[in-house]
Amino acid sequence: MKLTLSKISTGARLGVISSLGRNGAQTLEVPGCLLYTKTGSPPHLTHDTLQTIDGVPSVTHITLSTLVEHQEVIEEYKEGIGKFAGMPDAILYCSLHDPVTPCPAGYNTNKVVSLWGTGGRLEMTPQKFVSAQRVLRADWFQCLSDGEVTPGGNSKKRIKKSVDRSLAFLDQCLQLLAKHEELKHCAVIGAVEGGEQLDERLRSARETAKRPVGGFLLDGFHGSSMDRDTKLSLISAVTDALPEDKPRLIHGMGRPDEVLDCVQKGVDLFDSCFPYQVTERGCALVFNHCYHLDPETTVVEKNEPSDGERNGDEREELDADDSEMTSFEICLKEKRFQEDFRPLIEGCACFSCRRHTRAYIHHLLTVKELLAGILLMIHNFQHYFNFFSSIRSALREGKLDVLAGIIRKQAS
Repeated sequence: MKLTLSKISTGARLGVISSLGRNGAQTLEVPGCLLYTKTGSPPHLTHDTLQTIDGVPSVTHITLSTLVEHQEVIEEYKEGIGKFAGMPDAILYCSLHDPVTPCPAGYNTNKVVSLWGTGGRLEMTPQKFVSAQRVLRADWFQCLSDGEVTPGGNSKKRIKKSVDRSLAFLDQCLQLLAKHEELKHCAVIGAVEGGEQLDERLRSARETAKRPVGGFLLDGFHGSSMDRDTKLSLISAVTDALPEDKPRLIHGMGRPDEVLDCVQKGVDLFDSCFPYQVTERGCALVFNHCYHLDPETTVVEKNEPSDGERNGDEREELDADDSEMTSFEICLKEKRFQEDFRPLIEGCACFSCRRHTRAYIHHLLTVKELLAGILLMIHNFQHYFNFFSSIRSALREGKLDVLAGIIRKQAS
């Protein structure tokens, strides 16, 4: 793969990753996101249903932790996970972990990295890792690394050990990969570790950049173990230390305000698990990302409830998980939507908004009908992919700060 940058503005990078896929004919614009999947399939959707969504990313995100348990079956199939999951032409990126699922800390060693699947803990050595990649046949994959984040912080000694282990794993995997002709076309994504320690983050970034990797994953920034300022300071320092001609990925930073923070610090690619998390809460994304309006006067009252409605008595019946709700979404489980016959967003062109109403989706959620998840997933994916299109357009037109102002106003 090849990254060509057309513009860099205050840290944000606009460009295209080309020469993707086995025939090298596909491209991916950056800043952009990957198509999030569960065990190789988009959550709640069939691949036919996925075709109703515009702007679906050309690179599909799969996770080793959810697939390695099925390695024997996929190996017997002999055609790789893409064809096995009904995506024969998909460009695949394989991460170690599912960004939605937290991993218990304290199980990695100098020899193995622990993955957590439905059956519990799986120990992954460099040899097993390369064997799994030969079976899955992903186009890009995150290299084996020790990216544990301990709640409450990590000692400097533990962080140094994490960087040392990750570099050792990277070297071992690169040596093993060189022995397999069928993996030579694959792009290895090196993980930049280092926790909250700036010196270790920089050491990890510089040492990883010396290896023949195709891109970089800024690992360990998900969750709440670091405050926003610390995260952004470290991300900025790391991207400054990385070469400009290779893409930078990050996992678990999916809120619109987090995305724009990272884009302005030089991050290129994100996962798209945030729409899935919103869908699982029974919510719909309704945030405004139209940057052509004045950020001082742009409001979202057309689609968004007032503060009084948001804090009303109807919220008392919501599930405990809804405490994770963000200001970028509305919860269709609330009673006030039972007679709301508007689409999820006025003017939205997605299938759900063109054919159905808030009241109908509220009803589906109330009776626990599976169609609710399908309609919400269609809308949330569509809205999120459109958001990244707006980011690229705003960057192209020199209005990224305007878009960032609109998004951050909605986050407050």
